[in-house]
Parts: sequence; C-alpha cells; structure tokens
Amino acid sequence: MFSVTKNLKHRAILMLIYSSGLRLMEAARLKVTDIDSKRMLVRIKQGKGRKDRYTILSTAALEVLRDYWSQYRPSEYLFAGRFPGKPLTGRSIQRVLIKAKKLAGIKKPATVHTLRHSFATHLLEAGTDLYHIHLLLGHRSLNTTTIYLHVSRKELVRIVSPLDLAHNS
Repeated sequence: MFSVTKNLKHRAILMLIYSSGLRLMEAARLKVTDIDSKRMLVRIKQGKGRKDRYTILSTAALEVLRDYWSQYRPSEYLFAGRFPGKPLTGRSIQRVLIKAKKLAGIKKPATVHTLRHSFATHLLEAGTDLYHIHLLLGHRSLNTTTIYLHVSRKELVRIVSPLDLAHNS
C-alpha cells in the first residue's frame, strides 16, 4: 500500500500511522515539534483521554518524513490542511487510505484504525511484550490491549508445551 501511494504527503501520513500506532486524530494533530528524531520518538499530546504519551518513530518513516519536510516545509502542523494554521482533517486522512487501498488492490475492509491494529499485532508477533505495546498504544488499561490484540494461528504453533520443555530437559 505504501509503495503505490505516490503522493509524498499521503505516503508519509500512512507510514507514520502504521509505524507508530497512531490514532486517526493523533496523526492529524501532530505538530512538527512532536517528531523527536534524536530519540526516535513521536510525542502525542492530549491523545485519547487527554493523556500525553510517546511512541516509537520508525527509521523508514523518518526517511519519508524528511523527504516530505524538504518538499512541503510544514511550519506548525506536520500535516497541514487546506486552510492556513489548521491541521489536515480526519476525513481527508480516511480518503487517503481508501485511495491507497484501491491502488494496492486491497479488497478486504480496512480503515485508518486497521493500521494501528496492524502495528500492535505485528509487534506482538515479533515478540514485543504486551506491557510495552500497551504503553505505545496509550491504552488506559492493560485489559484493553489484551482484548485489542489477537494472536495469529501461525504463532500458536510455535508455542512449546511446558510438558515437552520439561520432558526434553
């Protein structure tokens, strides 16, 4: 989906949402100063529940953001909207995803939130512990994170029974 999105601004938005696990409006309201490339973090100010948090900044997303910054030179909001001093709207970002899905030939239902869900699921599948995923997503309760994530069947077959572990020792 990222490779078929030729518009640099659109690709930067989608990559940042997926690579950092952002909510739709968190991405829309990001300011240039919220990107901390030295520590490779994204600061989310007043996210859901009016909480501030940090999430990770991907090296690949940072490269695209740097290209985007060179071309667009955003001043306040990272992804400025049509009107001066206003951020891109959530609806605009949704339209970007719909267009990217179509270009990529993706038929399955997906929303901007699907990118956030994929971020969490892929981290879990890569071995990131649930507590750290919980912090990155900014969930109030760890229970929300456990309900939010599903473990794929391919991961289940890799689990070794404790009996087999003890028997093979």
